[in-house]
Amino acid sequence: MKSSFPIKSVRVSVFTIPTDLPEADGTFSWNKTTMVLCEITAGNQTGMGYTYGDEAVAALIHKPFSKLLEGKDAFSIGESWSAMLWKIRNLGHPGVASMAISAVDSGLWDLKAKLLGLPLVVLLGKCRDRVPIYGSGGFTSYSIAQLQRQLGGWAAQGIRMVKMKIGTHPEQDPDRVRAAREAIGPDVQLFVDANGAYSRKQALEMADRFAEYDVRWFEEPVSSDDLEGLRLIRDRAPVRMEIAAGEYGYDQYYFRHMLESEAVDVLQADATRCEGISGFLRASTLAQSFNIPFSAHTSPSIHCHPSCALTEFRHIEYFHDHARIEQMFFDGAAKPVNGYLVPDLSRPGMGLELKRKDAQKFAA
Repeated sequence: MKSSFPIKSVRVSVFTIPTDLPEADGTFSWNKTTMVLCEITAGNQTGMGYTYGDEAVAALIHKPFSKLLEGKDAFSIGESWSAMLWKIRNLGHPGVASMAISAVDSGLWDLKAKLLGLPLVVLLGKCRDRVPIYGSGGFTSYSIAQLQRQLGGWAAQGIRMVKMKIGTHPEQDPDRVRAAREAIGPDVQLFVDANGAYSRKQALEMADRFAEYDVRWFEEPVSSDDLEGLRLIRDRAPVRMEIAAGEYGYDQYYFRHMLESEAVDVLQADATRCEGISGFLRASTLAQSFNIPFSAHTSPSIHCHPSCALTEFRHIEYFHDHARIEQMFFDGAAKPVNGYLVPDLSRPGMGLELKRKDAQKFAA
């Protein structure tokens, strides 16, 4: 049967945005972030999805995906999602290809909700009115004063969990963690993220030292590819400290392998990497089937609506870099309210409207 809403066009744009300050974690440093934005038109509506990655993502959307999707039913997201997966069979699944699918898939969900005149969370099936966040930044490139100002500022806003980067200079990490605890006080949960910078024995030693400052979350203490190492640290870490990973999961097989290995206390997933909102929902189902809590990695405006449609969910990472860009680029970008994100039910789709003139300044 012919669709009432065939996809008319798929447009992709690339924007490169300088960071407000140099940023670094345990294994990488950067001074700019690239957003790849996908706009999909059907009927009289345009849906938007995006990812943070290389320009190569845009090339994949522009050439094979745009022609593949034109004319397809805008309501048949599963059909389009499967078609994209088949299209990249000989390109390699994880990485750039999954990120391209992610931007398109999120745009398709936004488009479908807009065509129906519904907020995305209502289309998906709302389970809650709001979702907790943790403030995330505390880059290893920050001075102690900058670290304390950022984390302490989030705590003062009513955000009850904050996360900092560690691992660039391991010998400095205990002092930086102590300074962070001093800035946020005893009642705000403190998380740390090594981005895989430590060896197994370093991570075990640091876990014990961080416990002195009541660190509750140790993310990627070793490489997320070292599932045996994650399992080792999970088994030996202090009782109150959760081990988390999953942000580099690009498909459901990655998440299943991590869960079967019993490598994490909390599974993370990122809809801008794991094949979009469709992949994010699948990852949530996998986590629930293993009785493991589920958390969203960065990109708060993408995750706000789908996270409020999950029956079991922990929190969204309110990542400084992405939150700043989303506020710059979109009317309706998610903003914290007493430590929570609240979907705007007065707007259809994800509730985002591109500030095109502002965004154009950063066009690549």
